[in-house]
Amino acid sequence: MANVKIDFGKCDGIDCGECADVCSMEILKLEGNKIVIVNPGECSLCETCTDVCPNGAIELED
Repeated sequence: MANVKIDFGKCDGIDCGECADVCSMEILKLEGNKIVIVNPGECSLCETCTDVCPNGAIELED
């Protein structure tokens, strides 16, 4: 099962939201003004979210 971590100290949340836009599995979603993780076990570990995050706020572990 994948483990998805967000460093909220680095995350710009609603001011960015790139990770939520590109997540094809809809694991990362914008809720209110921050990014939330939904059903992390369904993450395919494609790393697209980590590639688009300008602040390096997302970490994926298998």
